[in-house]
Amino acid sequence: MEKQVLVVDDEKLIVKGIRFSLEQDGMKVDCAYDGEEALEMAKQKEYDMVLLDVMLPKMNGFEVCQAIRDFSTMPIIMLTAKGDDMDKILGLEYGADDYITKPFNILEVKARIKAIMRRSGGKNRSDARPDHMIEQEELKVDLDSRRVYIREKEVNLTAKEFDLLEILIRNPNKVYSRDNLLKTVWGADYPGDARTVDVHIRRLREKIEDNPSEPKYIHTKWGVGYFFKK
Repeated sequence: MEKQVLVVDDEKLIVKGIRFSLEQDGMKVDCAYDGEEALEMAKQKEYDMVLLDVMLPKMNGFEVCQAIRDFSTMPIIMLTAKGDDMDKILGLEYGADDYITKPFNILEVKARIKAIMRRSGGKNRSDARPDHMIEQEELKVDLDSRRVYIREKEVNLTAKEFDLLEILIRNPNKVYSRDNLLKTVWGADYPGDARTVDVHIRRLREKIEDNPSEPKYIHTKWGVGYFFKK
C-alpha cells in the first residue's frame, strides 16, 4: 500500500524538494505550511509519517506534535535548524519519534523515514493475530497489532516507545545498556546519544506505570541500563 507522508515547513522550497524526493520513492505526500494547517490535516488522515518543522507560523512544531499525540501515535520526525541539544530533547518530550537537524541530506531523511516505517508498519497489518499477547498483571501487550493495554484500556505509544517496550518485555530481567537500546531501536548510525533513551523510557513509564517514580514494570539498573521485571 502507498505510504502517506505529511511534510510541514513554512519554507516552500524545502517542502518542494522533500516532496519530489519522496514521491520518487513511491510515497504520497501532502504539504502544510503552518502549524494550524498541519494539525487539521493530521486530524483528517492517519499518516504513515509526519515531517514537522519546529519553527512554524500560528503554532510551532512542538505544539503541533503535542496536539497530535492527544489523538494519534502516527510517527513524527522533527526538523530543526537549531543544533542545541535541548531543542532536540524537547522535541522528544513532546512525543516526537526522531529529529533531524537542518541543513540535512535528503538521503538521510529518507533513510530515517523508512527505518521508522519498518518498525511501526505492523500496527495496521491485516494478518495480525490478536492472541499474540504478553501479559503481566494489569499490562497487556499485543506484539502483532502493536497495541498496549493497562487494565483493558488502550494506551497510545509512539513507534519508538513501543519498540523499547517490546525489546524489554520479550527479554524479561535482562538488563540492556542505554547504548545497546539506542543502537537496537534507532540504529547503529543514529547521531543521538543515551539521553534519547532516557527521555523515551521516562515517557513510557508515565504511560504504563501507576507511579513512574516507583516503577512496577520497567526498572533501572543504576550505572548500567534498563530491564523489564518479571
